[in-house]
Amino acid sequence: MSKTLIVTGGAGFIGSAVIRHLIHHTDYRVVNLDRLTYAGNPDSVAGAAGSARYAFEQVDIRDRRALDRVFGEHRPAAVMHLAAESHVDRSIEGPAEFIDTNIVGTSTLLEAARAWWIGLEGEARAAFRFHHVSTDEVYGSLGTTGLFTEETPYQPNSPYAASKAASDHLVRAWHHTYGLPVVTSNCSNNYGPCQFPEKLIPHMILNALDGKPLPIYGDGTNVRDWLYVDDHVRALVRILEQGRPGETYNVGGHNECTNMEVVTTLCELLDELLPESPHRPHKSLITFVKDRPGHDRRYAIDAAKIEKELGWTPEETFESGLRKTVQWYLENPEWWRRVLDGSYRLERIGLAEGAS
Repeated sequence: MSKTLIVTGGAGFIGSAVIRHLIHHTDYRVVNLDRLTYAGNPDSVAGAAGSARYAFEQVDIRDRRALDRVFGEHRPAAVMHLAAESHVDRSIEGPAEFIDTNIVGTSTLLEAARAWWIGLEGEARAAFRFHHVSTDEVYGSLGTTGLFTEETPYQPNSPYAASKAASDHLVRAWHHTYGLPVVTSNCSNNYGPCQFPEKLIPHMILNALDGKPLPIYGDGTNVRDWLYVDDHVRALVRILEQGRPGETYNVGGHNECTNMEVVTTLCELLDELLPESPHRPHKSLITFVKDRPGHDRRYAIDAAKIEKELGWTPEETFESGLRKTVQWYLENPEWWRRVLDGSYRLERIGLAEGAS
């Protein structure tokens, strides 16, 4: 009998990639638990949703009664927690939702998971895992040298980063206080198919296709370590299955680039793949805008621990991953057009009515 895994935020960017991988490459039974906010898109799991091993629950992680029902009905062997408000710009404009979802929601989910775990016996209790998926932004900003390790002190600089740091601390506390078997992972910037268009890479791709300006914050020299989403998914499954309870694992792509380098490389790819585009050279669309408040200068992950202990390394270079990403957006206009015009949300309302 296959094990059941609850994936929170499974209709989001990384969560949907996790679910597609689990359905197509493992024998897990997957429960997609998602509130379906603006960034939750049922289209992103369409290829997996037809499986007999897939179930969907439209549930808010802040709703304890609904969580208890889901745990009782589906009897999970593990939880992979990805549900979160995640866009830094949105957190600057409206931090309250980030505090409520990322902190209060995580504490509610932890309590539901703890109640379920306490009721398990024997091997099922020993094998249960709560995998909390977080970000490198909790560590703050690096100078021109150095890398974030699992021992780096937390210094979050945005409301988003602060809310994720708080959730990390809650997960640690539930392990040390109550014994809940948890693992935590902190990843660098993800990119790839099905990413919501407000994030840097899809935003630039879609603006370039439409001949719109490509806005870069400040002077474009902010550095990020880029991780292709399918590489991240493989790491998450490895951590869930083999990570030691109570441990944290940093997941990075070994691909440091400035924002300017990212956008320039993307423009060169579009020039190559769209030789008839009236917007070539696409880099002529680049423009600079006022920097984001509290914009961290540089992030970079030291992923030596997960490589040494769990044998994970990324398969994609930034160049190969970015090419796959650009090609996916060029080949799947129906996905991003439904996001941009909001029509995917109408389908989501229909799904909600059908489930009630």
